[in-house]
Amino acid sequence: MNLGILGAGRIAVTMAETVRKLNESGNHDVKLYAVAARDLDRAQRFAADNGVEKAYGSYEAMLADPALDFVYIATPHSHHYQHIKLCADHGKHILCEKAFTVTARQADDAIRYAKNKGVLVTEAIWTRYQPMRQTINEVLASGVIGEPKMLTANLCYAITDKERMVVPELAGGALLDVGIYALNFAEMVFGHADGLQGSCTKNENGVDMTDSMTLTWNDGRVAVLNAAATCVSDRFGIIYGTKGYMVVDNINNPQGLKVYNDRYELVQSMDCPAQLTGYEYEVLETARCISEGLLECPSMPHSETIHMMEVMDALRAQMAVRYPCEAVDC
Repeated sequence: MNLGILGAGRIAVTMAETVRKLNESGNHDVKLYAVAARDLDRAQRFAADNGVEKAYGSYEAMLADPALDFVYIATPHSHHYQHIKLCADHGKHILCEKAFTVTARQADDAIRYAKNKGVLVTEAIWTRYQPMRQTINEVLASGVIGEPKMLTANLCYAITDKERMVVPELAGGALLDVGIYALNFAEMVFGHADGLQGSCTKNENGVDMTDSMTLTWNDGRVAVLNAAATCVSDRFGIIYGTKGYMVVDNINNPQGLKVYNDRYELVQSMDCPAQLTGYEYEVLETARCISEGLLECPSMPHSETIHMMEVMDALRAQMAVRYPCEAVDC
């Protein structure tokens, strides 16, 4: 199955590395076939550096290639909506980097559009596809920490040097880029929240740089989350229960977990299975679902993508963060 990468930035490099490593490991279900950038020179350099077979100087040119099966969208959030529809117009299946779109309205419209074109579209939020998600759930279900009542999670990187993070025109800010991982972590553990509150600090462009978010559930559970683009954090997710607690190392790509009892003694430790890059799970599931004729992936159903965008819409409303690209037709 031939994969094309739409966009030639840093995250596109990671995707290219992922497919190369899959092939080197003996899995040839996906082939690194093409890359498209806004100018041909950049695409050709990317192809030469990353072992991509074909390079295109426009997105439309790559999408017109009949040998292309599916596309990984690696452009900024602000452009995902239009690029999903562009891929769907050319009959190409879609793995779109998170955040899926800028708003829930865009997400719902893009998903409906892809369905009408008969192509699969799924959000590439890697933690939803990784096996550690199931491991965390299994440990919690075992009752080793008792009944989970509270969790905390944080994800912060010092990335204000990146233009996409600091300008509203590219839907920048901490929430859509890193806050989304904290929110997904919380709801993968506790399910959909009943209430939420958010506050932030902003840069001179009015874009959120640090976010504080609290999610609540009617049964008394609570999640306290932090995200930032201005500093480095430990990236821990901690789930607190009636008999102990679990510490997850790196909510952005869980590398292991440790379980402590109510006497603060380590009682269980588990490491992440060996990874290629961590992106391989979303790639392989997308390819499998395409081959099975599905239009969404079970690890990240369309309903969950829309829901997470609704959560971030509500938080941005509380934070008074808006982008020029708020309209559904942007």
